[in-house]
Amino acid sequence: MIIVQTPLRVSFFGGGTDFPSYYQQEGGCVLTTAIDKYIFVTIKERFDRKLRVGWTKTEMVDSVDEVHHELIREALRKTGINEGVEITTMGDIPSEGSGLGSSATVTVGALHAMYSLKGELVSAEELAQQACDIEIGILGKPSGVQDQYIAAYGGFRFMEFGTDGSVRSERIPLTPEYRKKLNENTMLFFTGVTRRSDTVLTEQKQNIRDKSSILKEMKHIAFIAREEVAAGKLDAIGELLHESWLLKRQLASQVSNGRLDEIYCLARNAGAIGGKISGAGGGGFLLLYCPFERQDAVRKSLNGLQELQFKLEPDGSKVIFNYLRA
Repeated sequence: MIIVQTPLRVSFFGGGTDFPSYYQQEGGCVLTTAIDKYIFVTIKERFDRKLRVGWTKTEMVDSVDEVHHELIREALRKTGINEGVEITTMGDIPSEGSGLGSSATVTVGALHAMYSLKGELVSAEELAQQACDIEIGILGKPSGVQDQYIAAYGGFRFMEFGTDGSVRSERIPLTPEYRKKLNENTMLFFTGVTRRSDTVLTEQKQNIRDKSSILKEMKHIAFIAREEVAAGKLDAIGELLHESWLLKRQLASQVSNGRLDEIYCLARNAGAIGGKISGAGGGGFLLLYCPFERQDAVRKSLNGLQELQFKLEPDGSKVIFNYLRA
């Protein structure tokens, strides 16, 4: 048996500029981080030739073509495994509609587990590229590429997406003091609203040409944020998050709604400097930057919303158990 641990992510700035249809024309960038919440993928050989896939459902099938879980199915095809294995996925949070990059995390983790079962060492770059190919190229998801790369690489990173299709991933160095402060001053609350990200992202993708000036400004804010963080001016993240959220809300009609706007205003009035709905928007988790001394007031104002405690995660997808080597 092999167990692979792959981190979820919180994207701070630049989301939307990582769509290939945008950055291949204009270039894009994001400031994003892996967090210590994970999806675990296990894989083991079976005595028979069947394929068993366990997620929110359990599938027992005779061929790859019969697998309903499309990410697992395409990962099996990509790695050339077509029979005699059992695969399960387990997450620290409900995966669908979280806004924390769960689809990419599952895909990267599944590929990593499958290659490990075959005894093949695959780089983080290859895992990210193949996960992008599965989700965007094969399945036609209206997705950016940052989620696959941060899941594979981990860390707190600034990524640039070139017009030539290249991806440059730079780990942002943080002193222990700054890392502690960033951990302490960021909060995540589950809004209680779930949605399919595809719905929001499809509209956002369709609007790229009309919203190019907004995306350009969001990209500019991401560059500013990188410089502020590098200079140790972490509180600037709060104001920049607020500025970026006001822009992001204009990318598609479903990015926000009355309930989400109300939650965000309550948090700001209680002391949060800024924030955003994580991921595509429309629901899932609300990310806030809030001074530590104001956090109890924010929790009180958002009474009833479940908080998710988290820390920055330095590592990307990794094998945490391999019985084959034992």
